[in-house]
Amino acid sequence: MKSGIGKMGSTIRNRFLKLKAEGKRAFIPYIMAGYPSAEDTLKFLDILEESGADIVELGVPFTDPLADGPVIQEASEEALKKGMNLKKVLNLVEAIRKRSSIPLVLMTYYNPVFKYGEEAFVRDARNAGVNGVIIPDLPPDEADTLRAFSKKLGLDTIFLAAPTSTEERLRLIARRSTGFIYYVSITGITGARLLLDGSQKAIIERLRALSDKPVATGFGVSTPEEARAVAGFSDGVIVGSAIVRRLKGDSSELKGYLREMAEAIH
Repeated sequence: MKSGIGKMGSTIRNRFLKLKAEGKRAFIPYIMAGYPSAEDTLKFLDILEESGADIVELGVPFTDPLADGPVIQEASEEALKKGMNLKKVLNLVEAIRKRSSIPLVLMTYYNPVFKYGEEAFVRDARNAGVNGVIIPDLPPDEADTLRAFSKKLGLDTIFLAAPTSTEERLRLIARRSTGFIYYVSITGITGARLLLDGSQKAIIERLRALSDKPVATGFGVSTPEEARAVAGFSDGVIVGSAIVRRLKGDSSELKGYLREMAEAIH
């Protein structure tokens, strides 16, 4: 792959800082790479950016996506059937970088990274134009080699905090995450129902006491009302299943939904 490290746009952290200076929160939509097709992924990236996305989370299809609900699982299966894999996702990122500098975060599981080779993955991801990576089944205390390679090349490693995380775990996540901390708002899979009972705000306040890194909240956010509420106590809002569910529908309806979400979060 050609090196794209020197051609990158804003980093993830800089994007959060810019938004904070403007009194805004980050809108972070998720889509599955290769769903419904590779060409659609490029089209959707344009739509996301035009509709107000600040950072995009790009899913890497995997055969056993344990953290994902049925909507994203089905999208993953369809993308895999059409031949999408980690190498092709990085090729897609290279194509995206020819038209956009929006910060990109890959969401992948550890198995594809292990097969690819950690050092080669970090190098190729950065050369393609990836800004950060989320690997939900790689705990921060087992990610030393990946973090070392990532730190050397400037790839953010983003770890997940959950409602069940202990104080010690939160300290570890806060210390080892770069770019931002991903707060999983529910104890379940993506697309599950969000419960706004104040517990999310309390944990984010605990994370903020441990670190000045931005905290973005995901899992379960699907309506503008929920997005606005979450943006009231979080630095960013991640929306996945509700967007993936709309990718095969009318593009004007998708654009309208994205603009409503962006407005609510900003």
